[in-house]
Order: sequence, then structure tokens, then C-alpha cells
Amino acid sequence: MGDELTLRTIVVGYDGTRPAELALRRAIGLARAFGASVVVADVVAPQPLVGSPGAFGVPPYWDYPAGLDVRANELLWEQHRERIAALLGESGVSHEFAGVVGQPTEEIVEVAERRDADLIVVGTREPGFVERLLGGSVSQGVARHAHCDVLVVRPPDEPAAV
Repeated sequence: MGDELTLRTIVVGYDGTRPAELALRRAIGLARAFGASVVVADVVAPQPLVGSPGAFGVPPYWDYPAGLDVRANELLWEQHRERIAALLGESGVSHEFAGVVGQPTEEIVEVAERRDADLIVVGTREPGFVERLLGGSVSQGVARHAHCDVLVVRPPDEPAAV
């Protein structure tokens, strides 16, 4: 393969937040420019175990057997699908929705691998103290583990971390 940039499939990590929305908008622009399709990886994180203390006050998570809390996830995904469909429908970009349950970093990378993505686009925000203590943000994790290029989209009004 040469040095020319081609994008056929772009995976976007989406969770309904402002940074995710900015990432989706950037992915739409890139998909238009390159004639690529977009796969929206909408990840619902496992629910913490209620009443179970964890390290540093962070509760442990379910191992998430199939079917657990599916109705709640479907409601959330339906809300996200409506917003995603509105943004992508106006753009004319071909797209698909991948609603998955699990740890966001792992699931976004897995969706990208299954779809043979050329690029993953994720939003970012300044992580809090506990996030930094426990290993950083989803965007950092995706950038470390992805087998394709990763674009991290920063909100325009957020200063860069030092």
C-alpha cells in the first residue's frame, strides 16, 4: 500500500455526550470527503454492583451475561439512534449502528476490528482524578489498543492537558 490516504470505513465511539457528538460530526465530515461509511459504536458500560465496595471507592462491575438489563440498554440505544439518524440522515453518509455492552475501550476497538475499519474517531474530555489514577480515558485506551489510526477530537473550548 502506498502513502495515499483512503478511508472506506470509519468507526465512531458514541455515548450521547457532547465530546461524542463532536466526534460524530467530525467523522461525518471525513466520510463525506472520502466517500466512506460510518459505523457508530454506541457502548453501554456494565452497571456497577450495587452495595459492593471496590478499590478507591469505585465499585466493581458485572461480568455482564447476555440479556442482563437489555430493556434499559435498548431504551438508551433508541434515544441515541434517533439523534444519530438525524445527523447522518442529513449528511447522506451511509452508516450503521452497533449497540454493544461492555468496557468502552475494548468494545470500540473490537467493533473497528470486526468492521475492518480504517479509522476510529473518538471524543475526549479532561479526565478526572480517579480516571487518571485508574488508567486514563477511553480515548487514550482506544489509541493504545486500536489496530488502525485513531483521531481524538477535542472540544474547542477545552484546554489541552499538561
